[in-house]
This record gives sequence, structure tokens and C-alpha cells, in this order.
Amino acid sequence: MENNSAERKVKKLDLAQLFRAESGRILAILVSECKDIQLAEDALQDACIQATQQWPNAAPHNQTAWLLNAARRRMIDRQRTASRQRKLNALHLNCTAQSEANLESEQEIPDERLKLIFTCCHPSLNQNAQVALTLKTLCGLSTLEIARAYLCSETAIQQRLVRAKKKIRSAGIAYQVPEGKDLSARLDSVLTTIYLIFNESYSAYSGQSLTREDLGNEAIRLAEVLFTLLPEPEVGGLLALMLLHQSRNNSRSSEHGEFVPLEYQDRSTWDQVKISRGRRLLLGCLGQNRAGKFQIQAAISALHSEADCWKNTDWQQIKLLYAELFKLLPSPVVRLNSLVTVANQGNVLEAMKSLKQVESELKDYQPFYAAKADLHAKLGQIEDARACYHQAISMSNNQVELAFLMSKLKSLN
Repeated sequence: MENNSAERKVKKLDLAQLFRAESGRILAILVSECKDIQLAEDALQDACIQATQQWPNAAPHNQTAWLLNAARRRMIDRQRTASRQRKLNALHLNCTAQSEANLESEQEIPDERLKLIFTCCHPSLNQNAQVALTLKTLCGLSTLEIARAYLCSETAIQQRLVRAKKKIRSAGIAYQVPEGKDLSARLDSVLTTIYLIFNESYSAYSGQSLTREDLGNEAIRLAEVLFTLLPEPEVGGLLALMLLHQSRNNSRSSEHGEFVPLEYQDRSTWDQVKISRGRRLLLGCLGQNRAGKFQIQAAISALHSEADCWKNTDWQQIKLLYAELFKLLPSPVVRLNSLVTVANQGNVLEAMKSLKQVESELKDYQPFYAAKADLHAKLGQIEDARACYHQAISMSNNQVELAFLMSKLKSLN
């Protein structure tokens, strides 16, 4: 009895992992066939429910193909129910005749997801809706995860998603990769989307793991496809930035799973292949004299990768780069990072005084309280540091981050 219960839990976990890894791929194929994001999402959800009922007894050999096939059937059923008098010419499907081998080959078509990204990033949608919709459809992120990236409520994100889907449907937005000027016009939204996907991999919101490499790899893959399609400096800059960040993954946690901040990381474990590739990409992009926000951020990361230790980091150059970044991206988060750089140069009191300028805008941002606590601790303001660490801890759901913050809090004693 206990073994059966454990097996069901494993099956449920496998399905959740499969959905995370493959939902974007499957959904993109479904949308390409029915041209309706909501219909495709509902059909895929139906297929997942069906899988939870059937797989504990007999899981299919090719689970991705099974989900795609089941979702296609449910898509037809839903469209029949919605309009029994209409022929289903739009689908052009013959699910019963398709073999599992054919379904497997369809899983390897990358362009379908790229089309879906550009569809979600259409200019008729505001940028917040564009990014949220793409994160939801392409990567299967929950509304909670998207809300964290936007520093807002789940309800607000859900409303954005509903409005965006209605807009795409009512405006008849084409499911295709745009060309010429239309492609350039949507590029910033697409790059922002990819970077938010990567950020979710770099610091997972919940669970025991500090990273979700599947999302990080997916973000890099999407950037590579996009760079091949459109070799613009900012596309290459984003790809370089993600490669440089990902090069440090092996050093971000100890052998016991404890978080290791950049200051104390073993730089000998950094992936030099990714660092070299990231630098080459960045130099090629910067050489075109069209520096953008992603190229500047990549340059900051490159400076970290060049230093042999924390102490020898070129903080002055990083400070100047943050000043340039703030001109292009005047956000409180950029300002916070710039102030941390000032503190790393030894000007802790100056950084603390300037921190008050962004406090009201970052009151719901957990890293703000962690940074503020660190500055208080460096200034010997132990009680203030303790209060800020408690606030940061209350806002973190990642077990690795929590353990790190708790250790910082205990060190104040």
C-alpha cells in the first residue's frame, strides 16, 4: 500500500517536471494549428489531467508525444462543443493516423516557439502583457513566478494574461515571425522576455534548488535562435550576458547545497568555455558602437569574470557602467546595484545615505532588504541589520536563499 502511494507521488512529480520542460514546445505546436492561445492552453491542461489519471497505471513510452496527441484530440473536442455546425478546417488534423514516430519528429521544430514569442510580443499589447504572456505560454511559469519578476500581485498578472489573450484573438494577430521594421520594433520585448526566463532559472522562486537549469538553457537556446535570425548587437549582448552569468553556476552553491555569494566563490570552477564565448560575442557587439542595456550588463559581468578575486575587481569601471545603464534603464533595481558597487569600493556610509532614495520603490523587493542589512552590518548597526535580515527572510521562499540569510542573521551574534 505504501509502495503504491510512493509510486503515485513519483508519477505526479514526473508529470510536473515534464510539463515544465515540454509545455512551451507542445503549446507552440498547438497554437500553430488552432491559432488560439486560450484554446491550446485549455486542451493541454485537459491532456495533463488525463495523464494524471492514466499514467499511474500505464505510463506511455513517449510521454511528450502522448501529451501532444491527447491535447490535439481535446482541442478538436472543445472546438466541436463550441461550434457544432462549423467544420474543423482550421485544424487540419488526423490524430488517429499519426504515428508516435511522427509526433517525435515534430517535437524538434524550434521555429514554432519563436513564432509564438513574436505573437505574444505584438505591438498592440503593452510590454508588461507581452512579457507575462510569453513567460506563461512558452515556459509554463506560474502567475506567482511572473508576479515575482514584475514585483506585483498575482491578480494583476492574471488580469494581464486574460486581456492579452483576448486582444490577440479579437485583433486577429498573425502567428508568425515578423520581417523588416516590424521585427526590430518587437525585438526589445522579446529580449526582455528571454532575460526574465533566464532570471527565473538563475534564482528559483520556490523549492530546494537555487537554479532551474532547464529554464536557463531554454533562454540561451532561444537567444541563439534569435541571434541567428537577427544578428543585432543587443541580441548578441543578451546571449553574452546569459553565458557569462551561467558560467558561475557550479560555484554558486557548496557541496552541501549552501549558497555561496560572488565574493566567496571559487573562481577556478567557473566555466571558462562559456566565459570565452561570452567575451567574444560581447566584443563583437560592442565593436558596432550601438551599446544597449544588455551589452552594458554583459560588460559588467565580463569585468567580474576577468578579476582573479573579489578584491581585484575593477569597481570603478563597474560603477561607470552602471551610470550608463541607468541612462538607458532608469529603474530602482539598477540604482540599488549601483549603490552596492559604491559600498564595495569602501564607501559604505555614502551608499547607505543614497539607499533612502530608492527605499519607497523597492519596499516589496527582497534583495533590497538583504543589501540594506549587509550595509548596516558593515557600519556596525547590528539591530538595524537584524531587522532588515528578518524582513528579507520573511519575503524569501527559496530554501537555499533562506538558509543563507539565516546564517547571515546568526553571524550578527
